Amino acid sequence: MQLLKLSSTVQFMKLRVPAMVLSTILVIGSIVALSVNKLNWGLDFTGGTLIEVGYAEAADLSQIRTLLNAADFGDAIVQNFGSSQDVLIRVAPREGINAETIGDQILVALRASGTDVDMRRIEFVGPNVGEELTEQGGLAMLVALICILIYVAMRFEWRFALGSVGALAHDVIITLGLFAVLQLEFDLTILAAVLAVIGYSLNDTIVVSDRIRENFRKVRKGTPEEIINISLTQTLNRTIITSLTTVLVLLALFFKGGALIHGFATALLFGVIIGTYSSIYVASSVALALGISKEDLMPPQVEKEGEEFDAMP
Repeated sequence: MQLLKLSSTVQFMKLRVPAMVLSTILVIGSIVALSVNKLNWGLDFTGGTLIEVGYAEAADLSQIRTLLNAADFGDAIVQNFGSSQDVLIRVAPREGINAETIGDQILVALRASGTDVDMRRIEFVGPNVGEELTEQGGLAMLVALICILIYVAMRFEWRFALGSVGALAHDVIITLGLFAVLQLEFDLTILAAVLAVIGYSLNDTIVVSDRIRENFRKVRKGTPEEIINISLTQTLNRTIITSLTTVLVLLALFFKGGALIHGFATALLFGVIIGTYSSIYVASSVALALGISKEDLMPPQVEKEGEEFDAMP
């Protein structure tokens, strides 16, 4: 494969200093937002009451939300469950009020419009379950980052490993910071989206790292910065096509997926964009700042039998 000439190479690394400054500001701002605003934990983590009701005809979710808002249940999450006649309502815990009382109040509010509504079931999700999910979710992300660090260090080089993990931590912190700033509800679907962002960003970073390693071995002349620019330019088409097709699907989910999947699509949409940016300006910049060179990526030479004797005078 003929390598790109330097004249046709996009000089990505010329902007690495402003990009790192921007990333630092975003990460610090996200940490501050997480410390001050904190995440708006959903019922999966905080606990609460889950109520399933049934209608004779297709339920109007907008009308149900209006009725619940008028009955001081504006924070309730309303969604179809199985069919258009079955509705699932999730309500945050109320201090001093048990699940049965909350269920009765909601049933009265729904019947205020004169519609016949049947109560199917009432369940209470305790806060202990929510605390366990919070702990296990954080542990899952930590284990994922450690495994990625080990894999990339063995597969490529420790400088690439630190750059990859730094890029992933960068993506996760900024994505969580967005939810803290906007106070969007953070539930298990959002946690799944954050883990998906880690996988997407890692895939893009490994493709770039593999091309950098290949070019370090092929290009005889050129500084590490020039070789990284060549590698990023060669993977640019692939990055644009992959990111663009993913973003188009996520935009469809964001605008047409409904309230239930809105947070999931938001996390993935923002994560894909920030992950594409970090694979270029975080992972590669960290490896370059740590002094990656041609010698670090050259395969070890194996001495053949008899060479040491031939070299003797």
